[in-house]
Amino acid sequence: MKMRALVHTVVCTFLLSQPVLADETQAVKETASEIINRVIDYLRDTSLEKEVRDEKIIATILPIFDFNQMAKLSLGKKNWAHMNEEQRDEFVTLFVGRLQESYLEKLDLYGDEEVVMGTAELVKKRIHVTSRLVSKDDDIEMNYKFYKSKTNGWLVYDIEIMGVSVVQTYRSQFAGMLTEQSVEDLLTKLREHRGAPTRKS
Repeated sequence: MKMRALVHTVVCTFLLSQPVLADETQAVKETASEIINRVIDYLRDTSLEKEVRDEKIIATILPIFDFNQMAKLSLGKKNWAHMNEEQRDEFVTLFVGRLQESYLEKLDLYGDEEVVMGTAELVKKRIHVTSRLVSKDDDIEMNYKFYKSKTNGWLVYDIEIMGVSVVQTYRSQFAGMLTEQSVEDLLTKLREHRGAPTRKS
């Protein structure tokens, strides 16, 4: 009887959880769609100066993008563990700036394509939301990967563009660099990229 009761409880819990997960998946898709459409509206607004437009775009995506998490994942656990607290803080600051610059540079290529929202799927406790930029000559698929943070709900931790992960791409670059160079060498390159002053040894 105890085993039957346990099985019954597990099955009921599973069945009851499905509508909740479905509701969350749909909510994440709707939020992503709203954010993406607002970004497109800014890109189409020719009255905005580029600097003002970029500021508005970053302010729009910040609530759903966990750039800090993207930075940690891009570096990888092994290399992250080899950094002290000061190096970690500087790496996150510099790399988040680089991620945002890269995102804005890709948006500069926008040529009035139509945005088509695709599916939203639950994948191993993550939610993947796809969208496509469709033009007469091109069709670019983007997959926004969300995880559920403890304090801020569902946040983007990676983006795949035509099947290529932004996080995995940077992780491969950093892994290759750090096999031959030090963490400080990496930070120096990031400072130079951002135009930050190089720290004197």
